[in-house]
Parts: sequence; C-alpha cells; structure tokens
Amino acid sequence: MINLDFMPSRQLALYAARLFLTRSLAVLIMLVLVLMTLDLLGESGKILKVPGNGEAELWRYVSLRVPLLVSRFLPFSVLLGALIAFAGLNQHSEVVSMKAAGLSAHQILAPMIVASFGVAVALFAFNELVVVKSARTINAWTDADYKPIPPASGILSNVWIRDGDNIVRARIVTGRGAKTELHDVSIYGREHGALASVTDGERAVQVPGGWRLDKVRTYDARMNIVMSRPQEIVLRDVEPSRFTLARVDPDERDFVALRGEIDALAAAGRPTDEARTGWWHKISGPLSTMLMPLLAATAAFGLARSGHVLLRATIGMALGFTYFVADNFSLALGNYGAYPPFLAAWAPFLLFLLIGEFVLIRQEE
Repeated sequence: MINLDFMPSRQLALYAARLFLTRSLAVLIMLVLVLMTLDLLGESGKILKVPGNGEAELWRYVSLRVPLLVSRFLPFSVLLGALIAFAGLNQHSEVVSMKAAGLSAHQILAPMIVASFGVAVALFAFNELVVVKSARTINAWTDADYKPIPPASGILSNVWIRDGDNIVRARIVTGRGAKTELHDVSIYGREHGALASVTDGERAVQVPGGWRLDKVRTYDARMNIVMSRPQEIVLRDVEPSRFTLARVDPDERDFVALRGEIDALAAAGRPTDEARTGWWHKISGPLSTMLMPLLAATAAFGLARSGHVLLRATIGMALGFTYFVADNFSLALGNYGAYPPFLAAWAPFLLFLLIGEFVLIRQEE
C-alpha cells in the first residue's frame, strides 16, 4: 500500500522547513548585497553626472534596483539554500536517522517543497506589487540618462515607431488613449532612404489631426542649418496606440495589465508571441523555486563518510544551473516565435521536474 502521509512528523517538518528557509534567506541577502554594491559602483558616476542629482538619487536607484535583484536571484538562492541545508543534514547523519525511522526520500523532501511553494506565492505577489513598478521606473530613468522623469504611472521608455519613411523616437511615453503624452521626442525625416532632417521636441500632446510638439529644434541636412520654433504640428493621423503598443515589455506589466496588452496587440494585428510567453512565465518563473529542493536533493543522500557529499552537491548545483540556462533559452525561442508561448514558458519546468523525480527515485532505490 502506498504511504500518502508525506509529513508524518510535524516537528521534523518544521525543523527541515526552517533550516531550508533560513539558509535560502542568508544566501539571498549575501547575493543582493554583493551585486547591488557592484551595480552601484558602475552606475553612481552616471547618476551624479546629471546636474541636481545627489545622494538622494543614489538611494532612489538602490530602492528601485534591489527588488529586481531579489526577483531575479531568489530561485538561485533557494537552490543554494537547499544545497546547504541538505549537505548539513547529510554531514550530521540526520538523513540516515530519518531513513532509519522509516521516512522515504519524498517524505524527507516534502517540508521543503511546501516551504518553497510558499516562497513561490510570495515571489509572485512581490513581482506583481513591487517589481513591475520598479522595472518600469528604473528603465525609464535609465533611458533618460538619469534625468528627472514625469511622476506618472504606466510609463514607457525608449519607444520607436515608423511614420511613413520617417523614424520617430519618444524617450518617455505616459498615459493612455487621449491622455497619451510624449516626452523628449526625435523625428528622423528621410527622403529616398537618406537622412534629410532631425526634429527634436521637449513634449508632444494630441491635437485634432496630429500632435503638437513644443520647443522644437530642427536640423535640416540639405541646408545644414538649425531652426527653432516654439511649436509645430507633427505626426499627423498617428494614433496613440502606435506608441503604447510599440513596446510591450512583460517585465514592466503586471499579470492583469499584460493580459489586456496582449488582447490589444491581437486586435491591432501585431505579433503577441513575446507578450504571451512573458505572461505564462509570470507563473512558471516563481514556481521554479519548487524545483530547487528537488534538484538539490542529490546532496542529501549517500553516506557522508564516503567523501561524495561535495560531488553530490556539485551535481545538484549543475542541475539547477542547467535549468536556468534551459529556461532562458526556451524563453528566447518563445519570444522569437520558434516555440508556442505556453511550451516556451513551461517546457523547462516540466522537463526538470521529471529529471529531478527520476534522480530522486534512483537515489531511493
């Protein structure tokens, strides 16, 4: 008869889960501190170079960057935390004691799987409530070379579109529909494939029949002169959706908003592969934390005095690294359209779930 009681001892389950979570948290804190320090050393010069920026802007950069680092490296921290926990349990013969008490490999692993599911739920909520806002703001701030940006929600940055033969770049796009505004606009006018003019403006708002560009500065390549005007009507009959749908970054949209953007892209007849892949990965990405204890379980079994604990931990780490590589590769294929979005987001998860189960069953045998 199959034993379906995966946690026969509440005290033992709490001990294993606490050991796993504390090691994972310690690794995460260490990684974020080191990576944030290195990142700040590289960006602080660019931030302070802008007139008016000072220590407050440095702390603002840290507050925006830390959530992105936490989101990206939490699954990796869970892998290392599981490896450290399993290696310690093995080294002190606690796994041997558990197996002598009649616990199977799955029962030993179950508390960590449950704890990692809780981590996955927390990571999903953290991504939706904090990370998407930080990603949107810091990307817009970086694209503006750390100059002040409009304090608006739904900011898009570095948006490019084509208007006939002309190329249009808006470094910041805010609002939606009739309230869409463009900031720091450049219009590259072309004739017969050659650059004829460059028109720069500080801000563009919608008016009947086009967009009103303020504080215009135009360079005419044929006459080699620069002309300035307070206002000019440009981009006639260009819909605001051309800008708001030109760049749909899944990392900058929450789960519900991204679903709406996908529907808008489909209605406009635009490719949706990248957005759909990112939408599915918003679920499969956090759930990858549940795989990490399973892939790290190789470090838990086998006799510690055999001298193979380090080798087993290395195998577990290699499996985890391979998963991250396969996941990124699959996402790239999904964004390109070579894989269906669902398959691109879930195939690595399901594949390594089977691999982890196979390895665990072989260890138990």
